[in-house]
Amino acid sequence: MKGENEAVVGLLLDDECCLTLGELSRACQVHAEWVVELVEQGIIEPSGGDLRHWRFSGNCLSRVMQVQRLQRDLGVNLAGAALALDLLDEVRRLRRRLSIIDRELF
Repeated sequence: MKGENEAVVGLLLDDECCLTLGELSRACQVHAEWVVELVEQGIIEPSGGDLRHWRFSGNCLSRVMQVQRLQRDLGVNLAGAALALDLLDEVRRLRRRLSIIDRELF
């Protein structure tokens, strides 16, 4: 039966990890120009002064992959993806706050 001996290989990234523009592009299998568009739309924020010195966190990698899914699955454009990610971030913040309030009350 196929799949019994297959291993999943990956890399665990956190916010401390820094990827170059090329590494991020390769990891997501996208053109660097598209990643630059994501930066211009405010979807991801690199550290570093100019394009050659940009570094991206693990969170940026996650956001790029979320944008890819939004575009592939829902046909969302970049402006819509930026809005969706902002709303998802807000929902997460609110849920965290509710969780803290729940723990304080009970």
